[in-house]
Amino acid sequence: MNLPEKVKIVEVGPRDGLQNEPGQVPVEAKVELIDRLGAAGLSVIEAGSFVSPKWVPQMAASDEVYKAIRKREGVSYPVLVPNMRGLESALQAGAEEIAIFAAASESFTRKNINATIDESLARYADVVRTALNKGLKIRGYVSCALGCPYEGEIAPESVAKVAGKLYGMGCYEISLGDTIGVGTPLKAGIMVRAVSQHVPIEHLAAHFHDTYGQGLANVLAVLQEGVSVVDSSVSGLGGCPYAKGATGNLATEDLLYMLDGMGIETGVNLEELLDAGRYICECLGRSPISRVGRARAT
Repeated sequence: MNLPEKVKIVEVGPRDGLQNEPGQVPVEAKVELIDRLGAAGLSVIEAGSFVSPKWVPQMAASDEVYKAIRKREGVSYPVLVPNMRGLESALQAGAEEIAIFAAASESFTRKNINATIDESLARYADVVRTALNKGLKIRGYVSCALGCPYEGEIAPESVAKVAGKLYGMGCYEISLGDTIGVGTPLKAGIMVRAVSQHVPIEHLAAHFHDTYGQGLANVLAVLQEGVSVVDSSVSGLGGCPYAKGATGNLATEDLLYMLDGMGIETGVNLEELLDAGRYICECLGRSPISRVGRARAT
């Protein structure tokens, strides 16, 4: 079995996780969560999203959060920006890395932003150009990489096309997201192989939701393809509004437990990560969602 010796975990809980939670989390709690995640050894932590609070109220005050977090040496704190206005706000907050989103599904893109895929990519052209001129790093996301709530299965070639365009724009890394968590290992591997024909495998990341319990299996499948960057969310924060009963993101604790057990280096301390998970669950008034968190709580 060919597996990477090291895997970089991209922690998306403070952004992708909390933005899908029903209640708002105070700025101080978000800052504390991010600081605890940094202390646990995570080297990439999504810190917020500069979108309109009208549409995503949970991400309001991302500028305050970004300014207040303890910036650790060697740790990146990317923020999501949907347009030029969001980029301007991110720059004012002092952001050094941003993330942009596109989808591999025409229906999903039209439903969400009333545009075609090509139109959505064209809208990002100025954002990317300006961000690069300002010296920012840019991470790209491709949603619906293994399925769409409106179209069903998505052809791997469609994912590859969008990923290739984001990479060509200047995104240093492309995260392939199974937005509704319907993917299975063989399909995940096939999709990654298709995308790697357009984007070097070392510039690809995987982002799996665990709706059907396939998250870890899908991670293992793409690790065998050469992917060595995986997104996950502390305590499995977040849900998917497009799939009934979706459990949301793969839990970072569960991912780390698997990688530790396989002897793959991550630089992340499981006990400190569990502590961060317990902290945010207490803030949200619920029990830990991750399997490892639940096992360690008994």
